[in-house]
Amino acid sequence: MAIKSLSIRIDEEVLDKLHIVADYEGRSANSEILILIRDAIAEYEEKHGKIVTKN
Repeated sequence: MAIKSLSIRIDEEVLDKLHIVADYEGRSANSEILILIRDAIAEYEEKHGKIVTKN
């Protein structure tokens, strides 16, 4: 699996809060975002079925 890069725009206050949550969990902000994304995908798939990708 290739690792891709994604750039996002995020409100400064939300970013500051993300860093606080990530620090509390002992993670980097990037790792925290990946976990949040994976959790959201798992929740979606639980409700709607497995997502099939072209890759």
